[in-house]
Amino acid sequence: MSEFTNNFSGDIHDVEHIFSPLTIRKKALEIYNLALSGETHFIIHPDKLDEVSKFVCSVTLENYPNLNIPFHSRWNHFNVGNFDRLSELKAVLTRFTVNQRTKSKLDLVVLSVLLDAGAGNLWHYLEKNTGKEYSRSEGLAIASLRMFLSGLFSSEKENPYQVHAEKLKSLTLDELAEGLQLSDKNILIGLEGRLKLLQSLGGTLLKNSDIFGVENPRIGNMLDYLLEKYPMGNITATQILRTIQEGLGSIWPGRSAINQINLGDVWSYQAFGEGIDSLVPFHKLSQWLSYSLFEPLMEAGFTISQIDKLTGLAEYRNGGLMLDTELITLKNKSELEKFHLPGSPLVVEWRALTIALLDEIGKKVTELLGKKTSEFPLARVLEGGTWWAGRRIATMLRKDGSPPLKIESDGTVF
Repeated sequence: MSEFTNNFSGDIHDVEHIFSPLTIRKKALEIYNLALSGETHFIIHPDKLDEVSKFVCSVTLENYPNLNIPFHSRWNHFNVGNFDRLSELKAVLTRFTVNQRTKSKLDLVVLSVLLDAGAGNLWHYLEKNTGKEYSRSEGLAIASLRMFLSGLFSSEKENPYQVHAEKLKSLTLDELAEGLQLSDKNILIGLEGRLKLLQSLGGTLLKNSDIFGVENPRIGNMLDYLLEKYPMGNITATQILRTIQEGLGSIWPGRSAINQINLGDVWSYQAFGEGIDSLVPFHKLSQWLSYSLFEPLMEAGFTISQIDKLTGLAEYRNGGLMLDTELITLKNKSELEKFHLPGSPLVVEWRALTIALLDEIGKKVTELLGKKTSEFPLARVLEGGTWWAGRRIATMLRKDGSPPLKIESDGTVF
């Protein structure tokens, strides 16, 4: 019996097709065209595109007046509240070599991204160092950094700044709950899902020794693998994504597969028929991981090209921007009051429209800011950008800053 909800028959070309960002864009555009034809839960309002793009520009200029914008990544969340927490990380890593520092950074950022799924409206993290309280993605970023610096994920007490396979496999719910400051009043949704994801990550690191090492496997050993595979230091964004997919693909819950190969953030959409043709990929966390690896890999000497081959991220801040600005609207407004599963047609459509519209907003924003696409890839528009604009308007419209759609999250998608 298959461990997957849907296991399709296919060949290696089908697998590569579903993992490709080109397919993400293609399927998103197909759903976009269905929406224009009135065949989805949503109505697109193209006349709003200029207005939304100008809003994103205003947020971008507020965040980065000099337009010196980093790539969209997890790193930019660690210093939320204008506290330079990364200087703490830099200080503890000064005694290590460049490669050792890079490995620790890869350990941290992958772990933090995997913990970065919807936290719900009730959870907050109180940072003792600053006395400030944070919620949602920013709170999870700080919590993950603090847990990492405490050595929670390392098997070596004398060297805490690592994430080891065996430690992840043995991680307990109580340890994770304590690190996230959970209590009867401070509740985080999807805690069990996050724990299973981290434990599964431990098993995957042990299994994929060619990427993560034989002795004391860890995420950061991916650096050795990439240095051996790309000795000239030239690598494309898609090659980084494929490394992530190959190395970490088995950690995701068993939803869809081709010949028992786990596809991850891929969903069957009945309007496209049955079989492989029905599959709509997003690979949100895998792409978020890829974007977040750029900075440490570049510090290690890599040159990364074709960054615009990756897509925007189909998550609730970018998706919320589309709904809250009424660039897209629901035909049935009562859907806003219901809870929706990540694999429901409505959520698949919402995420696909987000991908397609982020490309359109990206073009407009780049033009409005007087930039060329070559110097201002989508990864900068997202960071400038659409993610923060989605956050801003959510806070303006709802006191708790929650997304406009209610998602039944298991802690592994949003």
